[in-house]
Amino acid sequence: MLGGAVGVVWLVLPVMTINAEAPVAASRDGAVAGAGRHGQREAEGGSGADLVLPLVAVGGVGVLAGYGYVRRTRRGRTRTTPGVAVVSPQPPVTPLPVLERQAGAALVQTDDCLRTSRAELAFVQARFGDTTVEPFVRALRDAERELSAAFAIRLRYDRGVPEPNEEAARRQALAGIVGRCAEAGRRLDTEAPAFDQLRALERELDDALGVAEVRFRELAGRTGGVDATLADLHSRHPAPAATITTVTGYIEQAKDRLVFATTHLNQARQATDLEHTGEAIRSLRAAEGAISQADTFLNDVDRLANSLAAAAELVPATLTGAEAEIATARARATAGTIAGPLHTHLAHAHTTLAAVREELTRDRPDDHDPLDALRRIVQAVLPLGGTRDGVLGAAAWLVARNDVGSADGFIATHRGAVGVEARTRLTEATLLLTTDPAAADVPAQEARESAEQDVRVHGNPYAGAADEHTSGVGGAVLGGILLGEDPDGGPPLTFGGPATRKRRALPPT
Repeated sequence: MLGGAVGVVWLVLPVMTINAEAPVAASRDGAVAGAGRHGQREAEGGSGADLVLPLVAVGGVGVLAGYGYVRRTRRGRTRTTPGVAVVSPQPPVTPLPVLERQAGAALVQTDDCLRTSRAELAFVQARFGDTTVEPFVRALRDAERELSAAFAIRLRYDRGVPEPNEEAARRQALAGIVGRCAEAGRRLDTEAPAFDQLRALERELDDALGVAEVRFRELAGRTGGVDATLADLHSRHPAPAATITTVTGYIEQAKDRLVFATTHLNQARQATDLEHTGEAIRSLRAAEGAISQADTFLNDVDRLANSLAAAAELVPATLTGAEAEIATARARATAGTIAGPLHTHLAHAHTTLAAVREELTRDRPDDHDPLDALRRIVQAVLPLGGTRDGVLGAAAWLVARNDVGSADGFIATHRGAVGVEARTRLTEATLLLTTDPAAADVPAQEARESAEQDVRVHGNPYAGAADEHTSGVGGAVLGGILLGEDPDGGPPLTFGGPATRKRRALPPT
C-alpha cells in the first residue's frame, strides 16, 4: 500500500508543476497548440524541475520501501498468524515417582510434628492442668484426624486404588495426601503463638525447668527397677525369644537420653543465671524431648513384661478355644458345607496347637515365649474364621496391642531415621486394632521391621566424636529431638507444624 501511494505521487508531481492556465488542445501527434509565449517560456524553464522531481520521488520510494521491509520483517517475527490461537509453552509434568516421594516426605514431617507437639504438651499439661491445655489438645486431635486421612489415602494407593494405569487419578490421590498433611500442619501452626503465650518461657523459665527436673528425677530413680525387670525377663525366658529382643538395649538407650537431658538441664540453668534466655529455652526444649523418650523406652519394657505375664495366663484357655474352633470347622468340612483349602488349614492348625502344647509340657515352661505362642495359635485358626470373639478374640487383641505398642515406641524414639513405609504400616495396624485385631498383628510387625531397617541404613553420623557421643547428641538426632542440621545436632523441635516447629532455632547470623 505504501509503495502504491508513492507511485501515485510520482505520477502526479509533474502535472502539479505546470502553470494552471486555460487548457489547450493537443494535436494527434502530441504537439501543443495555442500555447502563449509566456507559457512557452515556463515550459522551457520547467524542464529542469521535471527532471529533478522524478529523481526525488524515486529516492523517496527507495527509503519508504526499505522502511516497509524492515517493519514487515519485525512484525512477521512477533505477530501470530490470523485465526491461530497463541500456544503457551506447557510446564513440565512432574513424574509420578517424584510426587510419590513428596507425598511420603509430607507424611513423615507431619507425623514428626504431631509426635513432638504431643511430647511438649505433656510438660505443659503437668504444669497448668487439663482444662487450660484443652485448646491445644483439640488442635492435636484435629491434626491427628487429618494425618489419619492422609495415611488412609496412602494405604489405598499402596493397594492399587486408583489403578496404576489411572495416572490422573493417582496424581489426584497424591495431591490429597499433601493437602491433608498441609491442613494438619496448619492446625498446629495456628495454635503455636497461643501455646508460647501460655508457656511464657521468656518470663517463667524457672517454673518450666522445675517441672522438667522433677520428671527427670522420677525417671532416673525408675531406671534401676526397669533394668531389673528386663533382667528377670531374660532369666525366665533364656531361649531366644523374638518378643524379648524387641526391647534389647532399651535400658542403655534410656540412660543415653537421660545423660543428654542432664547436660541440657545444666546448660539451661547456667544460661538462665547469665540471662541468656534464648539459649536457656533451647536447652530446656532439648532436655524435655530426651526426657520424653527415656520415658518411652522404660514404658516399653514394662509394657512387654505385663503383656508376657498376661499371655502366659491366657495360653491354656486359648488352646482350648482353638481346639473347639478346629472341631467346629472339621464338622463343617465333614458335612461338605465348605469346600476349598479348608482341610489344609485344619491340618496346619492341628500341627501348630500340638507344637504349642509340647512347649508347655517341658521342664521349664518359661522357656517358651507366651506372646509368640498366642500369635501362632491365632494365626493358625484365623483362616477358620473364629478369632473375633471369645478367648481367641482376647488373645488376638493382646498380641496385636503389644506389637502395635512395640512398633509405635520404636518409631517414636528413632523417628529421625524412620521413613514413610514403617509409619504407613503402623497406621494400618492401629486402625485394624479396633476392628480386626487378628489382622493387625502382621502390619504391626512389618512396621517394626521396616523401621529397624531404616535405622540400620541411617547409622549414627555423630558417633565419631567422643564428647558428642557421651552427651547423647547422636541419640537425640536419631530420636528426632534435634533436627540434625548442624554439627552440634541442630535446633530442638517444639510444638507446632512445619512452619513453626523450628522457631526456637538460633537466629541467623
